[in-house]
Amino acid sequence: MTEPTLNWPVLVGLQQRALEATDVIELAFLIANETWHLIPYRQALVFVDDTFGRARLKVVSGLVSTLEDTPFTLWARQVCAHLDQLAAGTNPRTLTAHDLPVPLQDGWSEWWPLHALYQPLATPAGRRLGVVIYVRDDAWGDADINLLQLLHQQYAHCLASFQHTRPSIAERWRSLRRTPGRLMLLAVILAGLAVIPVRLSVLAPAEMIALRAEVVAAPTEGVIRVFHVLPNQPVKQGQLLFSLDDTTLRNRLDIAREALAVARADALTAEQKAFDNPESKSELAALLGHVREKQAEVTYLEELLGRIDVVAAHDGVLIYGDPNDWLGKPVVTGERIAQLAEPDELGVLVWVPVNDAIALQTGATIRVYLQVSPLNALNAELIQTSYQATLSPEGIASYRIRGRLDDATPVHIGLRGVAKVYGESQPLIYWIMRRPLGALRQWIGL
Repeated sequence: MTEPTLNWPVLVGLQQRALEATDVIELAFLIANETWHLIPYRQALVFVDDTFGRARLKVVSGLVSTLEDTPFTLWARQVCAHLDQLAAGTNPRTLTAHDLPVPLQDGWSEWWPLHALYQPLATPAGRRLGVVIYVRDDAWGDADINLLQLLHQQYAHCLASFQHTRPSIAERWRSLRRTPGRLMLLAVILAGLAVIPVRLSVLAPAEMIALRAEVVAAPTEGVIRVFHVLPNQPVKQGQLLFSLDDTTLRNRLDIAREALAVARADALTAEQKAFDNPESKSELAALLGHVREKQAEVTYLEELLGRIDVVAAHDGVLIYGDPNDWLGKPVVTGERIAQLAEPDELGVLVWVPVNDAIALQTGATIRVYLQVSPLNALNAELIQTSYQATLSPEGIASYRIRGRLDDATPVHIGLRGVAKVYGESQPLIYWIMRRPLGALRQWIGL
């Protein structure tokens, strides 16, 4: 085989076009498809190293785009990974199918000709930026290899201009391995950072509440007829809040009073007969008992009728929803209708999801960010935690915790937002690994 003559115009033209490339893809396309004018070959594959030092296939000669999941590209990446292990340093290497493991040799006979050249793209300082694999039918001569090595030094210089001047992560790791002192220093620094104490915290939905509030419930069964107080309206002690419909109770009371009058008349008649007829004395006792029964029923209905008007037990704010949601609605005894709260002592109710729960102690700091003022944080102090998880308004199993707001906090009951609850200080490594370790423990069951 005759040695090729050096075509200076082609060499200079390729170098000039490489300098004019605007990005990595354009440069890789030039290497794969235009180098053929200087040294003939059948196919070229251009690999560019990523941040971690792994070769990524960018361009294949003759193809507009390179698909990641084709059998050929998968096989080519395996071949390049194997050649990276065989090739030492940044020197080129010629090879054939016999230089590959047996599982990869079948792909060579299907996609490649007999001879291949492994040509790294490396800077003069020895930093590898990628690799080009050329394949052709003829064997590679020394002149071809030297000429390609000269051209690829220019290619590597252009490729370096598109990347950071700092070495990759893989190169830094290799450098640390060559210097045990640096590796030991890095280990000491990481160990020191791992034990830095940080304060655990958790974010959870929050709502402004009154710490002292009394439930206003239905005093008896019935239907709500009217509300005398609007939602969130201040009320005084003894002020009328709402009333139940009294139609049924009044009708029952009228019937009971009529029955009581009849029972009294029967008892009076029996009492008058008892003077002349001894047999009427035995009936008199039963009739008097019937009178007492009807009297008790009348008294009970009068008490119920006196409780259909619900009044405020103390000064405060009546909290409930829309009155239209309650008017005409049947209620049972003890059903919660509203809440009578004292607005002078405000607090925050936080729903902490079970998966985010941390150890909390009374007196822990709580910072509340309301939706109406997300840039201003409110300070609160933890005063109560629940030991049993319940469903939150969003349907998530959560723990309820309560906090007391500062006295000068200008907010009102019902505002919602997000609370950040602070726990104990723990090492940084615990803060980083807490959730992964919890998930791992649930997965392995230990």
